[in-house]
Amino acid sequence: MTSFPDTLPRNRLLAEISLWSADLLNLAQDMARIAPYGDILHIDVADARFTPGFLFFPDLVARIAEAAQAPVHVHLMTQGDIVVAQAQQFAEAGADLVTVHAETGPDGLEALDMLAARGIAGGVALTLEQPLEALEPFLSKVAMVTLMGTRIGIKGAGLDPEACARISQLRCRLDARGLEKVLIAADGGIRETTVPDLRAAGADTVVMGSLAFGAEDLPARFDWLRGLGAQLA
Repeated sequence: MTSFPDTLPRNRLLAEISLWSADLLNLAQDMARIAPYGDILHIDVADARFTPGFLFFPDLVARIAEAAQAPVHVHLMTQGDIVVAQAQQFAEAGADLVTVHAETGPDGLEALDMLAARGIAGGVALTLEQPLEALEPFLSKVAMVTLMGTRIGIKGAGLDPEACARISQLRCRLDARGLEKVLIAADGGIRETTVPDLRAAGADTVVMGSLAFGAEDLPARFDWLRGLGAQLA
């Protein structure tokens, strides 16, 4: 059976669309509206401890996964003491990829091993405040690394000046370890003015919120995005 990320194109920038920015009262309609354009659906899960508030829960994700026309990526922004249980719940809910934070340490590694045993792809994320070295124990276990470009759990913040450099450094680390197939996702501060620089730095996918749902002309927005990718493929 083909699994994430084998179904994804690798010759252009990927569009990963965050449902946090959808109209949550009309989620089905918004999912249908972006379905022709999204390569990955991104779902943030927050425990109000690792992050400022709560976001998304397994029963809702299960319904989203049933309707989704793209792979479902669950980003667990949770403390280590619950990360294994949460990873299991969202795997059972139908996630194609479950990302844990490197900040969860051994608990996060245990969660990734559990996911691998179930045939579910694992990912790792890192906040701006943590050095890239924190990723090292995770890199051989994951299909995607998500680097935060803004403070975690904060909508609408601008891209941190160090974000692009961190992506470039991570790409060098992955290549040096023979992990060229591992995807790099840029999450936070995704704007028309920042996406070209993130792509040039080595991002394979950008987590789009208002850049997708707020677009007046969706076909034009995604033609632009994929055109950026084609220039660097």
